[in-house]
Amino acid sequence: MPSSGRDAHTACKRPVLGLVLAAGAWLALSSAALGGTAAAASSPGVPQSVASGAGAVDNESGTSTPKPIASATLTQCATATMPQTERSATFAGEMTAIPGSARMQMRVDLEERIPGEPQYRTVNDPALGVWHGSAPGVKVFTHIQQVTNLSAPAAYRGVVRFRWVNAKGRTIKAEQLSTARCEQPAPPSSTGTGTSSTTAGAATGAAGASS
Repeated sequence: MPSSGRDAHTACKRPVLGLVLAAGAWLALSSAALGGTAAAASSPGVPQSVASGAGAVDNESGTSTPKPIASATLTQCATATMPQTERSATFAGEMTAIPGSARMQMRVDLEERIPGEPQYRTVNDPALGVWHGSAPGVKVFTHIQQVTNLSAPAAYRGVVRFRWVNAKGRTIKAEQLSTARCEQPAPPSSTGTGTSSTTAGAATGAAGASS
């Protein structure tokens, strides 16, 4: 565990299910098998975030406001026509310790909305919806979750939940933020019928801490 007071989990894309120890951080991977075929092209998305609390933005007088206590970011959105395995989204959450908190906890859920559906629905995957905790004394805790094998056409977003826990293990504050959307366009259809896959993705996750 780093002595700087920073604790971070980092995502890693792997072809098999398991836990990997790399650069001093645990990397968790779930390869939920989903259909997909043929050759593809991909393009990264632009990082976008939502923050809870005051933002650290300078004004004309040169002063700044405190850093947000929590933020949820879409850091990457890779699209591809085929194969489905090339489509991915990467979400990042970061939270800062508050007075009275001994540890911080975070989880990322994936939500999917298919064209024609009025609302997002939660995607079930063993690597998603799992709470990750910081080490005691950490000041800033970050978690990165990558989800691959996304369906198309569909829109995806991460729902990041944050908990601040005191020395007795009691939650003293909780927050929930949603990231920006990752849009996956419909792949071209060889039959002209416009059919496409409608099952969502395999997830990888990692987390960490910073001072």
